[in-house]
Amino acid sequence: METNLVIEGMKFMLLGMGTVFSFLIIMILCMNAMSKIVHKFFPEPQASADVNTTSAPAQDKKKIVAAITAAIKYHREG
Repeated sequence: METNLVIEGMKFMLLGMGTVFSFLIIMILCMNAMSKIVHKFFPEPQASADVNTTSAPAQDKKKIVAAITAAIKYHREG
């Protein structure tokens, strides 16, 4: 009654890896289902057009660029 330890080790390795892989697949499926349920009952609020920065006038964009430039200059000076 000889036992090949390499074969037994491979069996246990495949069993363990299969168990982990199955658990991860089930976990991903459950997380996707929960995400869909949450988004169905609690949808993301839609941003209004006046809050969107892409629709800001050119003057506002220039002020934003000036503020960012001043902040970078202040940060570099220490």
